[in-house]
Amino acid sequence: MSVLTDLIYGGSNAVAGLTEGAVNDAIAKYGAEKEIAFPDTAYFFPTIYAATGVKVTKLGDLPACVGVLKSLITNQEDLNQALNAGLATAVGAEILEGLKYVEPKDAYEQATVPGIGFVPDPIIRSLGVPLVTGDIPGVAVVLGKAENAEDVAKVVKDYQSKGIMTFMVGDVIEQCAEAGVKMGLELRVIPLGHDVTAVIHVVTVAIRAALIFGNVQPGDLAGLLAYTKERVPAFVNTFGAIDNVVVSAGAGAIALGFPVVVDIDLGENQVPGALESCTDHNETVKKSLELRGIKIKSKELPIPVAFAAAFEGEIIRKADMKVEFWSAKNTTCELVLMKNADEVEDHKITVEGPDIDSGDLEYALATVVEVYGKKMQADFESVIERKIHAWFNYMEGVMHTGQRNQFRIRISKDAYDKGLRLRHFGEVLYHMIMDEFDAVVDKCQITLITDPVKATAFLNDVALPRYNMRDDRLASMTDESVDRFYTCILCQSFAPAHCCVVTPERLGLCGAVSWLDAKATYELNPNGPSQPILKEGCLDERTGRYTTVNEAVKNATHGAVEAVTLYSIMEDPMTSCGCFECISGIEPMSNGFIVVNREYAGMTPAGMTFGELASCTGGGVQTPGYMGHGRHFISSKKFIHAEGGIERIVWMPKELKDDVGEKLNKTAKELYGIDNFTDMIADETVCTDCDALMEFLQEKNHPVLGMEPLM
Repeated sequence: MSVLTDLIYGGSNAVAGLTEGAVNDAIAKYGAEKEIAFPDTAYFFPTIYAATGVKVTKLGDLPACVGVLKSLITNQEDLNQALNAGLATAVGAEILEGLKYVEPKDAYEQATVPGIGFVPDPIIRSLGVPLVTGDIPGVAVVLGKAENAEDVAKVVKDYQSKGIMTFMVGDVIEQCAEAGVKMGLELRVIPLGHDVTAVIHVVTVAIRAALIFGNVQPGDLAGLLAYTKERVPAFVNTFGAIDNVVVSAGAGAIALGFPVVVDIDLGENQVPGALESCTDHNETVKKSLELRGIKIKSKELPIPVAFAAAFEGEIIRKADMKVEFWSAKNTTCELVLMKNADEVEDHKITVEGPDIDSGDLEYALATVVEVYGKKMQADFESVIERKIHAWFNYMEGVMHTGQRNQFRIRISKDAYDKGLRLRHFGEVLYHMIMDEFDAVVDKCQITLITDPVKATAFLNDVALPRYNMRDDRLASMTDESVDRFYTCILCQSFAPAHCCVVTPERLGLCGAVSWLDAKATYELNPNGPSQPILKEGCLDERTGRYTTVNEAVKNATHGAVEAVTLYSIMEDPMTSCGCFECISGIEPMSNGFIVVNREYAGMTPAGMTFGELASCTGGGVQTPGYMGHGRHFISSKKFIHAEGGIERIVWMPKELKDDVGEKLNKTAKELYGIDNFTDMIADETVCTDCDALMEFLQEKNHPVLGMEPLM
């Protein structure tokens, strides 16, 4: 083992010396009071903050951190001590990367090798849902320089086809780019940077997951290492020759619980389960997934292009587009219909009208999915229908936006050249419905109508009346009109102390789980993440406090949370995991609440950014006055109902206000008789401080000014 530990210590000592010199040089150049920060994070230097609790905000904070770093390097033969030296390398890498952000201009914008550098908090929060649902089953870190570029490109493409999120560091970025690997955050193949120290940017993703989702407290190093090992499904692949710095960085990964697979023969220096050789690149993916215990549910479909969640964010530019279906130019609609058994011929796929090889650029498209099942319910039609968006996007070379009769589909020239045609869209729908909804669907047939006359007739005669009927039913559904709510513990793989309670008027905080979704989830899997809560034992109608809800939440969180209210933000508010779309927080001066979406990076009148507000909640904690929630809960009549409802909203970012404005105005008119309520709500174009906010509210005569004090 001495060769391995010597390499680790050699690398960690080298990084320590480089870090100390860089810190001293930066202080000499800029001064100890020079502010330093990674962009768009509430967690300072995340590795240092999580491990020690120290908040690095200026250059003068770093010498003490270098001292801690050096103390971890004991040069002892013991492997565990050597792994601590690997953590020291991680700290050094974080400091070296952080120094790149001292100048106002981001160093990564000027780099000749493409790389995004630091991954902001909002991106990590946005990854929460696909990680817990398995759409992203694991995280790969690929670094080094392969002897043969095709080897690393093949491995990365394999990960992409399996939905694995892949971060790349070093020459492998250029090698994969030259081999035609599609990259970008939206494609889940992410180049971080050329320097080996850029690997820290994926390490901090894992570390912030512990802080954001797991409620791991800063300074709790043991809790941090336990969380990353048990709950972050990450691993490392190195390509080509490895030097002592790479080995030391690998030791840091192993300390976090991430196994490392190298493509050179380490002989007796291998550590089973933690550091292993795999010289056959055809086996790299298999070995890596096995070491991390990641199981991929194979989706081999009879289509000529790749199919994976990794392609969901792919954008097809007009120059790369072969054909388009767009509601702005032609009739479009998507509809799932429940039918009788004799009305459905299983696996029948019909195209009525021209296929995309007829020579046109634009087409009409009515996608008709007819299903039969003994346990099928009309309420499940819309649940299946919403999945069409994701399934079409999973096809490489296909972009789908919108839903119902307002959507846009683009097919790339590359996908067309590979043979993709409309019948393949039907195959995707058939196989995915029969796979994911097999508990309620026994037979399924697909009809794709491109004939413009037939498509328009179907839209007017069948689709629109069905949409309207559903909308009327949903509009009539209130928390009072049902006899049960549902739990949702999908996020417990990352946030073990959190449980959502989903009601007709309060969707899951991620924005992705409605009451109908939770109902369907329970029907599909009675032992799954959504369980019914009979609506009994009402203790307080105003706050929405029920004995049965408290019992369900206590059981679901294993006692971590004993009581929640459904309609209050001040009294036992519902917990959050960390992947919430928005957060509401108290603004004391106005006696109201601000609402911020995670995409907004600026300051708020509460004196905190989204990330700082979010650090007050998440991970299953209850903080009166702060609450994570979905976008569409804002316009609900039950939104902070106990505190006076939407009349308490005083500020939100313009993008969010524009998005929910129509429904919010409608609710305000129905409840309070207020016209154009959103005109009374300030945004960042008006103010970002509390004094200016008060002036605006007084000018608009906002109703919050006459409401009872919150505290």
